[in-house]
Amino acid sequence: MRLGVIDVGSNTVHLLVVDAHHGAAPIPATSHKILLRLSEHVDADGCIDDAGAADLSRFVAECLEVAEDHGVEEILPFATSAVREAPNGDEVLARVRADTGVDLRVLSGEDEARLTFLAARRWAGWSAGRLLVVDIGGGSLELTLGDDEDPDIAKSLLLGAGRVTRDLLPGNPPSAQEIKTARRAVRATLAKEIRPYAKASSPDTVLGTSKTMRSLARIAGAAPSADGPYVDRRLRLEDVTATIARISTMTAHERVELPGVSASRAHQLLAGGIVAEAAMDLLGVRELTICPWALREGVLLRYLDLMS
Repeated sequence: MRLGVIDVGSNTVHLLVVDAHHGAAPIPATSHKILLRLSEHVDADGCIDDAGAADLSRFVAECLEVAEDHGVEEILPFATSAVREAPNGDEVLARVRADTGVDLRVLSGEDEARLTFLAARRWAGWSAGRLLVVDIGGGSLELTLGDDEDPDIAKSLLLGAGRVTRDLLPGNPPSAQEIKTARRAVRATLAKEIRPYAKASSPDTVLGTSKTMRSLARIAGAAPSADGPYVDRRLRLEDVTATIARISTMTAHERVELPGVSASRAHQLLAGGIVAEAAMDLLGVRELTICPWALREGVLLRYLDLMS
């Protein structure tokens, strides 16, 4: 059947259309997205402003039109950190529902982590053994570890690349002191949460998901996305550290010249690198493999499992 996923994230709103059935890999048919940066459409109290809510409703309606044009039979709409953390999130959801008829499901941080882990497990397979997944989004960082399709440990932390940029790295480029402060704050937050992972058995396989991880790997020499999803792509801790040093004095405009860096993500690349470096270092990960599947695929796979 042809399914559509509407993913309302902190940076983008993304419609992914796939052909899928239970027991098979979802095959992408088309994709449609807009850079909304919903997490930046907030007032002093953290509420999503009228302009952000209006843009969200307008683009969700646009996604419905695209889905209809492509013969989508079922829409799976969900929202993550930006709506989840906003004090007026329920009001924004009600507006989208009234304007479009779409009832966005707000995923909890743990749900987000578990669904991303499901996608990573299905991609890697059982031969991956004990699996650790590091997923850096715009609003949050998800860390999951386990032997099965549902992780034993699943945490969602407010350390997304967009959030860290907004809260700790306002400069363009940020000052050396801002970078030092951001590194210290990220490590301190992670250190408080890392104990369950340190006490657990070491993973056999470590995967990294998200645009941030893919961009960092591409800068370090990984194959471009045009080479397809099945190419082996790796990211080493030492390369992340080197990339941080390289881009720390660059403006967002200058970072766009780097391979694999889009204009929409360039401003938060440094923060993403700082989060990746701290997570890998504190978890004892010297190298990870890039996984092309993440939350959207997890939502699709869970839906197909339930349909079966």
